[in-house]
Amino acid sequence: MPQHSRARPKPSGTPRCAAIIVAAGSGVRAAAALGQRKTPAPNLPKQFWPLGTKPVIAHSLDYFDEQPSITAIIIVLADFFIDKMADLLSTVKTPVHIVGGGATRQDSVRAGLCKLAGLPDAEGIDYVAIHDAARPLIPLGLLDQLIDATNMTSADAVDDSKIIGAVPILPIADSVKTVTPASPPPQELAGRLVTGGIDRSLLGAAQTPQLFRRQAITDLHNDFADNDGFTDDCSLAEAAGFQVIGISGAKQLMKLTDADDFAMLTHLANAVMTAPRRVQTTDQDMTTETRLGTGFDVHKFSDEAGPIWIAGIKLDSDRKMLAHSDGDVGLHALCDAIFGALADGDIGAHFPPSDPKWKNADSAKFLKFAVDRVAARGGSIINLDLTIICEAPKIGPPRDAMRQRIAEICGLPIDRVGVKATTSEGLGFTGRGEGIAAQASAGIAIPAAPKPTASMSTASISARPSAPETSGTAS
Repeated sequence: MPQHSRARPKPSGTPRCAAIIVAAGSGVRAAAALGQRKTPAPNLPKQFWPLGTKPVIAHSLDYFDEQPSITAIIIVLADFFIDKMADLLSTVKTPVHIVGGGATRQDSVRAGLCKLAGLPDAEGIDYVAIHDAARPLIPLGLLDQLIDATNMTSADAVDDSKIIGAVPILPIADSVKTVTPASPPPQELAGRLVTGGIDRSLLGAAQTPQLFRRQAITDLHNDFADNDGFTDDCSLAEAAGFQVIGISGAKQLMKLTDADDFAMLTHLANAVMTAPRRVQTTDQDMTTETRLGTGFDVHKFSDEAGPIWIAGIKLDSDRKMLAHSDGDVGLHALCDAIFGALADGDIGAHFPPSDPKWKNADSAKFLKFAVDRVAARGGSIINLDLTIICEAPKIGPPRDAMRQRIAEICGLPIDRVGVKATTSEGLGFTGRGEGIAAQASAGIAIPAAPKPTASMSTASISARPSAPETSGTAS
């Protein structure tokens, strides 16, 4: 199978995690539900349908590519669609490996885990996030929440040593009823008698990505290779007597199955891409605190001809910046200001220059990640202020374009973004025209004492061994 991989060193202090994106299904149910008239791409499975500005599968791919803890991405596809992925990998920085899928979802996941186990650095990968491509809209901060939850202890756990993973669980809001059986079982329930009810407080809808300790879930898939009735990996872990921690699921993680799903996901995708980033919903009486962070960055010029990137804008220059990424001193300084306000390390800790994944990377990805870290903590950015120190190029003419670009990346009104410029009056390395410096400040509002949420819940899913489900289908 084709693969796109490069060795990647472990970022200091960052857990190493791989992602398996399961996309080997044919999408026949979705196509049938939409009908040929409404199907966006009749000859393609649903994972390649256009959703917003990109295909369904690209949403998950881009999410994992932007996570510093992700060191490898495995995509599981039907063999005849593998070539279709080539165009989607051109801007991906994380090593990507593609493998053919199996007849069921469980077979496909096992194929992905086998591919992962064969990577040269597999032993150094702590976790694996297993995700269905049909759930394209992964919320901000979800991967970090899953990793944190997997390492928690639980008062409800029979044996903490048996907690091997975490899964998003969405509460069920509707009353749940049992109905008379049908043979063969149809999807439709109309015309069947209601026979009883189930206490919905004991139920939840499992979503993906589901995160596990890599070796543990790999061993389980190998052990259950001849029993392919499991529809998700959490069920397999439960059947083996292990425990899985639940975190808060999200309605935007809905699965693309039918015409209504596609319509709602299209609306959500457009909303996610256009809505400003705001503080996550919190209790009205929750107190917040305002924090200030500062950042500073400098890059020297190289001997190679320009252009250069400053504050997200490409500018003409006689010389390029000497840098591992695109050398955008403005966005780098803003990142450090935000990380500083969060007390969350610095840009080098999250995106180490020794990591080939970030070679020539667009610094807008770094700034977006920093903003996402604020949102994941339930916070919001109040304002950003950037000062660029250089003799050339002139910053005045593109100043408003820089403000607009930063505002777009961060989801802020432009009146909350300041960009200024100054020279150093011929003094120092900037005065001699040897490089460019930038300093920035960021104000954020963040909950002062966040109460425990289900994303940090100590409740665990029951670990009682149970019989595997018998309705396994391909993803």
